[in-house]
Amino acid sequence: MDTSRATATHTAAERPVVGRFAPTPSGRMHLGNIFAALVAWLSARSAGGRVILRIEDLDPRTQSGPWADLLLSDLHWLGLDWDEGPYYQRDRIDRYQAALNALKEAATVYPCFCTRAELHAASAPHASDGTPIYAGTCRGLSPAEVAERSRRRPPAQRLAVPTADDPTGTIAFVDRVYGPQREVLARECGDFLVQRSDGVFAYQLAVVVDDAEMGVTEVVRGHDLLSSTARQIHLQRLLGYRQPAYAHVPLLMAPDGRRLSKRDRDLDMEGLREQFGTPERLLGWLAGSTGLAPDRAPRSASELVGLFSWDTVRAHRDDLVIG
Repeated sequence: MDTSRATATHTAAERPVVGRFAPTPSGRMHLGNIFAALVAWLSARSAGGRVILRIEDLDPRTQSGPWADLLLSDLHWLGLDWDEGPYYQRDRIDRYQAALNALKEAATVYPCFCTRAELHAASAPHASDGTPIYAGTCRGLSPAEVAERSRRRPPAQRLAVPTADDPTGTIAFVDRVYGPQREVLARECGDFLVQRSDGVFAYQLAVVVDDAEMGVTEVVRGHDLLSSTARQIHLQRLLGYRQPAYAHVPLLMAPDGRRLSKRDRDLDMEGLREQFGTPERLLGWLAGSTGLAPDRAPRSASELVGLFSWDTVRAHRDDLVIG
């Protein structure tokens, strides 16, 4: 069921380090985005590795406006360079379709006609990321029922996960920052979407295909995405992809306890560039505030490479109040 050159026979530790930064162009980067990008960049560069830039613009709402260009401009200003890309997910739809076709051939995907209101009205609990755990309403529909419902509305495509007593449905991995993780998909996630009813491919599928085909060996991102990792590892196994190493970095919090948000324009790059004036002053302050450096003295991104240590990130893994 292999849909790319990736194989399952090598571990990430045996391969040259390839990291990535994969922002969504939904607004100007805020300080939390910059911190995640900086750690991903430092991890790869400190290991003599390469960095890939990918713009995650699957949703049509992110495919217009100035945000992608501003992302590139801000990364250049910060000195966070890349060796390959930028790739745009909107240009890779055929690759996601190939992966979905492979999953369908293995009979692991089924059409789902449930509306958002029906999903949230269900009595099933919610996963740790707030997504309702699917109750399996459409899993047993007959071909005739599928055909009849398809005439009324297009279905989403949902991946059937193994039952709770099936060992293939228990996903265990070690996160570089938060240590050993274990999730029983049926209990903590449930059957999950791989394509929306409007035809947009789900983040879980797209990111797995992209990371595999781009040769990514380590995924460094915010702690809020830790809960999605088990689903992605399950997809990697189904598709015959190699599993990268994972590291989820702490989230940065505003002084009032809120997570920094593009929507709220918390400490976004426009204001930060005006406030600090130079990338060295901004990066030095950020590194000192998060424990990546011993103080807040101005430093360029390249000057921080020699200071980088995952032990330091682990030592400051509680969400950080900053501002």
